[in-house]
Amino acid sequence: VQLVESGGGSVQPGGSLRLSCAASGFTFSNFLMSWYRQAPGKLRELVGHIGKNGQNSYVIGSVKGRFFISRDNAKNMLYLQMNSLKPEDTALYYCATNDNSTIYWGKGALVTVSS
Repeated sequence: VQLVESGGGSVQPGGSLRLSCAASGFTFSNFLMSWYRQAPGKLRELVGHIGKNGQNSYVIGSVKGRFFISRDNAKNMLYLQMNSLKPEDTALYYCATNDNSTIYWGKGALVTVSS
């Protein structure tokens, strides 16, 4: 299993970024996919997840209405569209999946929101 995030960067408050996660080494369409983040000095937290077919997604309350998760099973890609970014969204963002015994993580993409 390989998960590679991209699209991170620095943005001013109110800006937008789209993170991508390229998946390989497993049958992508058979797995729920998740985004997590870890802010400096804090524990890693779930941002949200999306079902196998992309029709069901969930995001945590603090990003609801601003962040949107999608996937393209034909391209083995997972996305996180982040709008109206706030300084408290600054974190290392990870995509992840699991097979009920092991959680697989990417190396992360850094998002910095600052004026």
